[in-house]
Amino acid sequence: MTASTGIPATMSRPDRNLLSSVRSFAPIVVTLALLSLVPLRYGDSRLMMGLAVDGLAFASYAIAFNVIFGSTRQLFLCVGALAGIGGYGAAIFGDVVGLPIPVGIALAAAISAVVGGLLSWVAVSRSLDVIFTGIVTLAFSLSFANLLLGRRELTGGEAGLVVHTGSGGFLREQVAPYYLFLAVVGIYLVVFRVLQRSHIGWAFRALHDDELAAELTGINVARYRVFAGVIGSLMLGLTGAIFAYSEGFVSPTTFGFGHIDIRVLVMLGFGGIGTLLGPVVGAVTFTILDELMVPFGQLRVVSHGVLIVALFLGFRRGLIPTLQSMFMRRARRKAQAQAGPLSTRDSEN
Repeated sequence: MTASTGIPATMSRPDRNLLSSVRSFAPIVVTLALLSLVPLRYGDSRLMMGLAVDGLAFASYAIAFNVIFGSTRQLFLCVGALAGIGGYGAAIFGDVVGLPIPVGIALAAAISAVVGGLLSWVAVSRSLDVIFTGIVTLAFSLSFANLLLGRRELTGGEAGLVVHTGSGGFLREQVAPYYLFLAVVGIYLVVFRVLQRSHIGWAFRALHDDELAAELTGINVARYRVFAGVIGSLMLGLTGAIFAYSEGFVSPTTFGFGHIDIRVLVMLGFGGIGTLLGPVVGAVTFTILDELMVPFGQLRVVSHGVLIVALFLGFRRGLIPTLQSMFMRRARRKAQAQAGPLSTRDSEN
């Protein structure tokens, strides 16, 4: 049995690859199966289904941000802006230009991908570290917010923009949008896992651990960073576009920094940066927490702060990595306890 995977060494290579694939994608299947049960309990409540859709949308945002930051340590503080490009772009393409919904979503997501790739390229070409990358992308986020407020004839300004395209379709139903976003979450998780298991994931891990060492080994740092920026931004734009059509309304606060970026950072930090299910765990946890804290008004923000403090005190690596480490230590101690009497008996013989 191999030490790293726990797969018996006597198995043939095809069987080992199949078993490894099953183990890699099984958490995704289990997660999607559990989340698919939510409408069975709350399908009759429009309010609860709306909250569930929001939770899945934030899970999608967090997975996309995990591709960018969790893989290559590019601190994009413009998650809401990139999602807003997708949301406003899809709304304009549908209502003003008159494009079909799939075409509008594809074009809006493509624009987000291009913008994200350009931001990543600027960060790489200027050799910006994590902090300065965050500053540059935050400046872009603020500029995007001002653009929305300045072009009132196109974006509606502070009043927002009503999205007429898609009204009367399945995207405005009570349960259908939930399963659509659940499919989006599933696709994003599969993409993240495929990236992890490919040579791209190996390059991402090298960049994450030590960029200088990765460059010395021949990894094209600029290429892989831009690649992560494009893929993550494409996910953000796609999610924002679908959300705009399903919600039927977008405004600057819908994709605002305080509403999107801060919550995504907290969700990913809580669940575990760079982990497969960390974004989903964080999104589910904070969606439930926000709903429980509704009667307390602004204390919801205080609860986020308390959780951040608790996170850095007890779960610095996030919930999932901490639990994994605890499980591995427990399994190691158990294995040592079982091997102890055997080794003693062998020495006596």
